[in-house]
Order: sequence, then C-alpha cells, then structure tokens
Amino acid sequence: MGFFEKLKAGLTKTRNGIAEKIDKVLLSFGVVDEDLFEELTDILILSDVGVNTSQKIIDGLKERVKAEKIVKPEEVKKALKEEILSILKSGDNGIDLTDRPVVITVIGVNGVGKTTSIGKIANLYKENGAKVLLAAGDTFRAAATEQLEIWAQRAGCELVKQGEGADPAAVIFDACAAAKSRKCDVLICDTAGRLHTKKNLMEELKKISKVVDRELPGYRRETLLVLDATTGQNAINQAKVFNESAQITGIVLTKLDGTAKGGIVIAVSDELKIPVKLIGVGEQINDLQPFDPEEFTNAIF
Repeated sequence: MGFFEKLKAGLTKTRNGIAEKIDKVLLSFGVVDEDLFEELTDILILSDVGVNTSQKIIDGLKERVKAEKIVKPEEVKKALKEEILSILKSGDNGIDLTDRPVVITVIGVNGVGKTTSIGKIANLYKENGAKVLLAAGDTFRAAATEQLEIWAQRAGCELVKQGEGADPAAVIFDACAAAKSRKCDVLICDTAGRLHTKKNLMEELKKISKVVDRELPGYRRETLLVLDATTGQNAINQAKVFNESAQITGIVLTKLDGTAKGGIVIAVSDELKIPVKLIGVGEQINDLQPFDPEEFTNAIF
C-alpha cells in the first residue's frame, strides 16, 4: 500500500467525523446561508479544529462565497477544503531527510508514543541511506531505555545508553562523541517526558542543548515535540508548556488513525504556528511519514 492509501485508510475515522458530516449538511441545505455556516462551524469544532481556528476557516469561507458568488453545495465544499489547506500550508511542513548531518532532540510527555516515534524516525532516515545513532536520554522512566533498545534493533541502528537515573546530559555527551567517531549522519536523542517538574525539565533541555552545541557544532538541529492526536485540545496545551522550555522546530503527531477528531492537525498548525513535520497513521515501523498538507486534505475529503 502506498502512503496515500495508508493515509486514507488511517484517516477513516476523521473522514467520517468531518467530510461525511459536511456532505450531509451540504445536501440538506438548499441555499448557502448563515445557518449553513453555523452548522459547518459546529462540525469543525467537534472535530477538534478548535473554536478560534474553526471561526477563522468559516470567516474565510464566507468571504470566498461572497467574492466568487458560490451557490452550489459542492462549490462550498471545494472552497472549505481550500481554506483548510491554506492554514495547513502556512508552515514549513514535512522533514528533509537528506539535509544531514542532523541532531534531533525528541520531547513529549510520557504515553504519547515518543519512544515508538524515535524508532520510526530512525527507520525513515535509514531507508534514506543515513547512518543513525540513538541516545537513551530518558533515564528517569523505568524501562524507557529497554524500550528504545528494542526499537533500535528493529530499525537496525546503534544505541548509546547508561544506567537508570544517570545524568541525561552525560548520556547525550557520550552519544555526541560516538556520533563523531562513527561518522553518523543522524543522532536522535530521547528525553524525559515530565511536565509536572517544568523547571527541572527546562534546565535539563538547556543542558542537553549546550552539550550538543559544544560537541557537534556542524550538525543541523531539530527539536521535535511528539503529540498524541487522540488527546485533542489537551495536545495543544502540552505544546504550549513545552514551547516555553524548548525551541520546538516541528510537531510529530501520532495515533491519527485512532481518532475521529483529526482536525487537531489544523488546530496545531494554526494555533501553535509550529509546523507539523511527521504524522503517524498506524502501528507499523513505516507508518510515520513526513506530513504533506495536500495529501492530508485530499485523504480527509
């Protein structure tokens, strides 16, 4: 199955939640009026697009309907799709797998699929001919290193680790040295997923960042925040907290296949002004792929 087919299959719940409901509403309305716009707004809000973003989309739709003298329901749908696409295309979406060497720091709360995402990102780079090294920087959560070790084996790449409770910055220091000596193209660093100790988290991320800056000055930097699509608006709140502690360069949105509220992708793009770089639509190692706004919108509609 090609990725578009996989994406379409993975977004079945979202398509049922957004596109099918929009189709029903458009069919039930004979005219394009204020009541129709209200119904469309409700569908978007219930699909986790968020109140502000939904209103922004509908305001843009109203202007387009007026300017283009749109009267047919199918034309309304096309215009709505274009409004959504314009929001999704506003950031630097996707990830350039050839722009190497790169150090990727992966952050996110426990349970969002952070370790799994690291394994899948490693596999993506490996498939594109990169030499990848993983660093087990989450030394606080029991079994985090063991989990990462399993994914390293699956992706066929090496892992740098220390014992549980070790200083994360020390693990990253070792990993940087290993990346240099083994001439690795990509170093992916796991980090602790603790939000309740925000100050500690912030200090830890700063320390890790300093180590990487000092040890691998020639490497490009990415800080990817992993969010669970099934948590909806809570994912936005998590992102806001993490964004205070780290300079996030992109979002990895996991478990999109498990929710009817895939509108969270639109909300994330609009509210956070952080590009969605990768999306996950399944459990397999190759089910995480660079985000393409047009493919995503086409898969929903």
